[in-house]
Amino acid sequence: MRAMTTTPRLKKETATRPVIGMAWMLLTGLCFVLVTALVKHVGSDVPPAQSAFLRYILGLGFLIPMIRPILRARLTRGDLALFSLRGVLHSLGVICWFYAMTQIPIAEVTAMNYLNPVYVTVMAVLFLGERMALRRALAVLLAFVGALVILRPGFRELSMGHFAMIFTALFFAGGYLVAKIMADRVDAAVVVGMLSVTVTIGLAPFAFAVWITPTWGQIFWLFLVACFATAGHYTMTLAFAAAPLTVTQPVTFLQLVWATTMGAVMFGEAVDPYVIFGGAIIIGSISFITWREAVLNRRQITPAVPQTK
Repeated sequence: MRAMTTTPRLKKETATRPVIGMAWMLLTGLCFVLVTALVKHVGSDVPPAQSAFLRYILGLGFLIPMIRPILRARLTRGDLALFSLRGVLHSLGVICWFYAMTQIPIAEVTAMNYLNPVYVTVMAVLFLGERMALRRALAVLLAFVGALVILRPGFRELSMGHFAMIFTALFFAGGYLVAKIMADRVDAAVVVGMLSVTVTIGLAPFAFAVWITPTWGQIFWLFLVACFATAGHYTMTLAFAAAPLTVTQPVTFLQLVWATTMGAVMFGEAVDPYVIFGGAIIIGSISFITWREAVLNRRQITPAVPQTK
């Protein structure tokens, strides 16, 4: 009887909190844009692999509450293998992302980051046996059209930063699919905690290969990166708890607006209308895919834009 009386109440609460969910997602976007700006501020003074390593090792303090769930999980050899695979994929993705930040404008990094959920959708079809209906396939194609609008190959010279972002999206998408598999086996705290552990270990050899002695100022900025990244993931969790993805997903487009503004004001980067238009196309396509999954009552595969990070 208790379950029968509490379930409708919970559904009612969730249904009446879309504004709260959107507010939390707005704050999530602001946190991740600040992460991007801080990494851009550190720039190439610290090698990308070392910057990424310092960001994760400085954030290990946030891992303390997750130690007990990890120890109690009694992970099998297969679990550890999958967590290791995710660690490798995410490590490579983080290195590519930090490198891209030193090569191309913040707005382009943010816009191309929107491709992550699109790659997840495609990989879910290839590796998890997901079905791709015609409307879903058209939405995916539209997202890639948005990417072409941003990149404009043949009309301008593409830098290594653009290619780095393409690989960033691929690596993060692969890591997200592994996380989806592990989320069905262990507690969410274990999934998050093991990511921090494996990525820190995975980045270490790359960082030590190019190591330079960082200044205290650089360490401070990278510590702020860790703080805002952790805060962003926390507020994103609150957003998902307050409202469904169909409500919160479109809000992520504002990240591109903030990133463009911050790039222009803080770093003197030109505002490129093609980047904004292409980003709008991609986020529109992702929002449609998310809405269709919700309408069809599917198990959610397409993640929110920041969820793959």
